[in-house]
Parts: sequence; C-alpha cells; structure tokens
Amino acid sequence: MTHDHFNVKLQCATALDANDSLALFRERFHLPTSNGIKKTYLCGQSLGLQPKLAAKLLNEELQKWQTHAVEGHFTGDRAWLSYHELLTPYLAELCGGLAEEVVAMNSLTVNLHLMLISFYRPTSSRFKVLIEASAFPSDRYAIVSQIRLHGHDPATALIEIAPRNGEDAVRTEDIAELLNREGASIATVMLPGVQYLTGQVLDMQAIAQVAHLNGCTVGFDLAHAIGNVPLTLHDWNVDYAVWCSYKYLNSGPGSIAGCFVHQRHAREDLPRLTGWWGHDKESRFDMPEHFSPIAGAQGWQLSNPPIFACAPLLASLQVFHEAGMAQLRTKSLRLTGYLRFLLQAWMQNKLNIITPTNQDAHGCQLSIRLGTSVSAAKHIHQQLIDKNFMIDWRAPDIIRVAPVPLYNRFDEVWNFAHTLRELLS
Repeated sequence: MTHDHFNVKLQCATALDANDSLALFRERFHLPTSNGIKKTYLCGQSLGLQPKLAAKLLNEELQKWQTHAVEGHFTGDRAWLSYHELLTPYLAELCGGLAEEVVAMNSLTVNLHLMLISFYRPTSSRFKVLIEASAFPSDRYAIVSQIRLHGHDPATALIEIAPRNGEDAVRTEDIAELLNREGASIATVMLPGVQYLTGQVLDMQAIAQVAHLNGCTVGFDLAHAIGNVPLTLHDWNVDYAVWCSYKYLNSGPGSIAGCFVHQRHAREDLPRLTGWWGHDKESRFDMPEHFSPIAGAQGWQLSNPPIFACAPLLASLQVFHEAGMAQLRTKSLRLTGYLRFLLQAWMQNKLNIITPTNQDAHGCQLSIRLGTSVSAAKHIHQQLIDKNFMIDWRAPDIIRVAPVPLYNRFDEVWNFAHTLRELLS
C-alpha cells in the first residue's frame, strides 16, 4: 500500500499492520503501562523504549561483577576491557562511518566539548562559529563557553542561521549563502542533523561541502538523527559528529553517548584533552609518562567506559542490526506519511504541521501547531495524555509526535489522529 492509497478508515491501518514485515520487532521492547493499561507511546524522539534484552545483558554484567570482581575485565565473551568495542561496528553501520571513526564514550555535551577543543581553533581572522538560531540549549551553552575560553566575545563570534520570516525550516541555500559570504571568518560549523523542535533533517552533505570550500571545519549534533534517518558521515566528509543514545537508540536515560571523527583526522596531531583510555592500547598498561593517542576516534577517550550503560545500548544495537536501517527507514516514512495524511485529511484547517513534507527532510517526528491559543493547545495536549497517549510539549506551542518503526503500529497512528480530531471538534 503506497502513500497514494492511504484512506481514513481504520481498516487501512489494520491492513498496513498486517503487511508490516517489521511488526514482530515490537515484541522486543517493553511497552509502558499505567494501572495495567498499555499506553500509546509516540515519544521516541525524547526517550526510546527499553529493549527486553537489556535486562538480561545488564544482569549478566552484574553477575560477573559479583562472581569475578576485577577479573571481569578479562573474562568471558564480553570482557569489560574491550566491552565498548562491541558497540563500534553497530554504531559505524548506523552513522555511515568506518570502525576507526566511531567510539562510544561520555555524554553528548562532553563529547561536543572534546570535539570543539580539537576542531574549533580560532585565529585573529577566523574565529566565528555558525550555529542555528534555535539550537538545543546544551549545544549553545557549550559553544558559547568554548568561544569565551578562547578569549572571544559570543556577541561577535557566534553566527546564527534561522528560517526565513514566516517559515519554520532552515533552507539549505540560505546556509550556503551565509557560508559563502562569511566563511572566511568562520572556524567551525556546528548544526543539528535533525532539528529537535521541528524534526527537519538538514542536508548534511551539502552543508559539509560548502563549509569545506570556505575553509571551515564542520560537525553535527546527531542526537535526533542516529537511528532515525540514514547517515553516511564518512562519504559526506563530515569532520566530527556527536550523539546521545537514549532517544532512537533506546539505551536508557542518560546512557553512554557516541562520537565520530573522520578518518583523515585519525593521525593528525590535533590539540585535544587527553585521558588514559585514549592512549595507545599496546602500551596503555605500561603507564607511560607521555600520551600517545590511539589512531582514530578512540584516541579522544578519557576514561574506561561505564559497562552498565553500555549493556542496554548493545541490546538495542543488536535489534537495529537485525532489522536493518534501510527497512526501518521505509517503514518510518510510511508511518509518518500515514500520520500526516490523517492529520491533513481530518484537521487541515485546525492545525499546522511544521515538519517539512519532503521525505529527505524529515525523520520519524512530526511537530504540530494547533490552531488555537497556547493555553487551549496545552489543554488538548493534557487531554491526549489523559487518554494514554505519550507525546511531548515544546514551548511555546508545539506537540511532538514520533511513530518509531521498531515498536509503533499503524493502528496507534490512526488512534492518535482520530482522538485528536475528536478533541479539536
């Protein structure tokens, strides 16, 4: 059934679910409940659901700690010493990088700071940073602090790109025009892969190309992109990227994050903050006085990874690998396309979907503005929550809804749209 054959009848959703080749993956996750009632979870862009395998893997590591203590670093198929390296091939697959370009470590903002230390190297003439006007606050705080650490004033060193008046998405041509105009003064570009508020997917390849033509390094925050949309960071020639893993990657609240550094920087003597775990593995335990980094992204590691945070991520990544990102993307486009179809068919004059329509420019998430006052929209949001829909609200007036292909069904999309229609009536 193509998008052209969607209709508003519940039987359409039933048929889509019946023909969903990925339907059984829903059974791999715990679905939230309240008083024995299953909730309809459409909030994967904020926190992914728990893989059922997570508890097993985590309990195995707790048992190993109990019985083997320090020897757990060297025993079993998942020895702690190299546990984080089990994540590498899966993360490389999802971000479109080589194994040596990817590492699981720290949290997203810590990784962003580490990357900016290496890739934001301001000079007297090239000292600016390009971000988006609606950047996630943590990104903005990190970048502003780095600008100040280098002795520059954010009022003059921070350049912001925003949508045109009356528009919600940033145009690629506007980013390119700004880079061509101001690029000689820009040291690095730091933009989202997917904008958290609108759900817009930026054209990362085009942005990287224009940035490099103007002598800028370029990085992306992939918190809302990895596990959501296809990525080929290596081929796009991106310099660096960072992400968390608790949204679409389902690793649990505050879990271990990830980082990408392009292969061409693997052996460069870049300025960096250093730690023991980033030292050459062959001589790490010789406790040498001088730091010799591992070639590639692992050279930016500071400390040994938290095993109890890695285990749930490993559980989720194995499911991703089995399902396949290409198949997940196909289902995602159908789920989100179906949701958009229903919202427009039933409520076109009562709401505004600010997420771009073009399939290349959106992922799972649709961001919705209701054609009411903010207080009325908040009331409707609360009514949806009261009816067991788990969605979120972003100030000033946006409801974010994300049907995730690993665990959401088409009938859940229909039920949400139908309920919203009734509330708006």
